[in-house]
Amino acid sequence: MVRLPPRRPPPDRREAVAPDEVRLDPIPREPIGELRPQPWMTAPETRAVLDALTADGAEARFIGGCVRDALLKRPIRDIDIAIPEPPETAMALLERAGIRVVPTGFDHGTVTAVVGKSPFEITSLRVDVETYGRHAKVAYTDDWIADAARRDFTINALSCTPDGRVYDYFHGIDDLGHGRIRFVGAARDRIAEDVLRLLRFFRFYANYGQPPPDTDALAACRAKAADLQVLSGERVRVEIFRTLMATDPADVFVLMQGERVLEHVLPEAGNIVRLRMMSWLDTRALRIESVAPHPVLRLAALLSTDADGANAVADRFKMSNRQRRRLVAMAAPPAEVSPKVGRRALRHALHRLGPQTVRDLALLGWADELSIRPHQGSERTQAWVGLIEAADTWTPLEFPLRGRDALALGVPHGPAVGELIDAVESWWEDNDFEPDRDACLARLRELKSARSGV
Repeated sequence: MVRLPPRRPPPDRREAVAPDEVRLDPIPREPIGELRPQPWMTAPETRAVLDALTADGAEARFIGGCVRDALLKRPIRDIDIAIPEPPETAMALLERAGIRVVPTGFDHGTVTAVVGKSPFEITSLRVDVETYGRHAKVAYTDDWIADAARRDFTINALSCTPDGRVYDYFHGIDDLGHGRIRFVGAARDRIAEDVLRLLRFFRFYANYGQPPPDTDALAACRAKAADLQVLSGERVRVEIFRTLMATDPADVFVLMQGERVLEHVLPEAGNIVRLRMMSWLDTRALRIESVAPHPVLRLAALLSTDADGANAVADRFKMSNRQRRRLVAMAAPPAEVSPKVGRRALRHALHRLGPQTVRDLALLGWADELSIRPHQGSERTQAWVGLIEAADTWTPLEFPLRGRDALALGVPHGPAVGELIDAVESWWEDNDFEPDRDACLARLRELKSARSGV
């Protein structure tokens, strides 16, 4: 069975293992251990794909993240498989077995097999002939070591046979056990091949690393940071969001800021302390079902900006309309949500904004307050919790009038209809939503008469 080295306390920088010393170790060409069979390895869908790919005698291995996370006993999200055959052969083998295949990255050696609702990314072993930023001209190979050598980090260069034999050509298991995020080969060269790896370094450090970070990697990231501007907004958003979703992302954003990385991808990131408080609230401080880590909520905590700035971030990151609205509402709150607002004002906000926005604003305000005064008494804490509970228990109230009610009273089609209905709704809210339909109709008549001078 493969065993990770025991976690040890973060070493002093002067005592850290030098990356070059690790690289000088000989490449272990034989399996270094065995991973016990796990449900994701033996599932019928997985076996069907493996049986298809190996039907003519080719070797197939699990590759990368699924092996890494299995060693750490983390949930397996994606199952990637590699074979020493070109993508045409992979497609033919899968189709012959009646498995649906999607040529998701055919030109670069990747196809996706779909069994039921389960996707499997199948990649042909390859080597880079030429690199063009995010793209490369590749040649296919049957050399597992050559393929592993082109991957980004040692912890992602692991592979495992279907029966559990683990191959570790670049000492990734030792790095994994000690929280080292280390590039395969020279860090500058790997980032020059694909600058997205720069952001991936910080994302993997946030999720798998322990201090101190690899000094060669940091130097390369600092030197190449300006090149990040060539990346698409979608690519940057994915990496930033995944970094934000680490258990404690604040320290990594401090690191990114210190290495002058953030100024090229997220210059609006000016409130790392509030992000630290937010990630504490949504993971450890609160045991409330509706409170959970969310990248947009954490992004809002990180930013120091207004509505225009939030819209600029949403544009740059190609965020969805829903994500944009959520971010802008937190950057420019349409209503105050804090312990000092009264019951009526809170109910007004819940009706107008909805429970999610009110909950977001409560968490953001609480994190902001904690960033200034981290030690609070139980009474203040309960006041913030009460706001979240009010959002969780809110039952939406339906305003009893519609535009057609104004039309029925003779109000002509046009802006006046909406203005009158909005005025009655505000009156209804001010009266704590108690007036019924008859009362609202009476108020509508009063306002119509007042406007017409009757």
